[in-house]
Amino acid sequence: MIDLYSWTTPNGRKVSILLEELGVPYTVHPIDISKDEQFAPDFLKIAPNNRIPAIVDHETGVQLMESGAIMLYLANKYDRFQVTGDEYWRMMEWLMWQMGGLGPMLGQAHHFVKYNRGKAPYAEERYAKEAQRLYRVLDTRLAGRDYVVGEGAGVYTVADMAMWPWVSRHDYHEVDLADFPNVRQWYHRIKDRPAVQRGYHVPHFVQDIPEG
Repeated sequence: MIDLYSWTTPNGRKVSILLEELGVPYTVHPIDISKDEQFAPDFLKIAPNNRIPAIVDHETGVQLMESGAIMLYLANKYDRFQVTGDEYWRMMEWLMWQMGGLGPMLGQAHHFVKYNRGKAPYAEERYAKEAQRLYRVLDTRLAGRDYVVGEGAGVYTVADMAMWPWVSRHDYHEVDLADFPNVRQWYHRIKDRPAVQRGYHVPHFVQDIPEG
């Protein structure tokens, strides 16, 4: 059994979507970051960086923080939603792109463009432009591909699952997915998966998944 400590954020949804796709049993422990529950001593024992998500795998004794590390651990444990050979490194490349670029930069767009408009015009412009640039990068990668790894139909991997919850907040970024048709098709292709629909609403329902 896996314990998942999470909240309704893009990083939290990455892992709940993966767990739903894997179809393995897990127990959700909501960590309400609006109430600073991420600073509770018991949670800090699992996640010293006081960030969700985190897991405890009672089958192996492994406990992990950091969404990318958790996703790679689960993909390796169950040998699913990853690839082998040269394509493994392509998957890692795009997963690292999400961890180092798409997530942090769109997180800044959330902060300045969505929640603090008018307080820092320079930051708003900077991160809105960077959001547009990152969507263009992803749109280019998805030209002629269903997923970011592989050619043509490609392979649905943890790299896609890591990106998708961030793109699901495209309205926060003031991005119209119609301007990025390859991203839009990819977004809906993943959105229509039943496991994604279930994982999006962990640990609880907030809103319907945005259409885009």
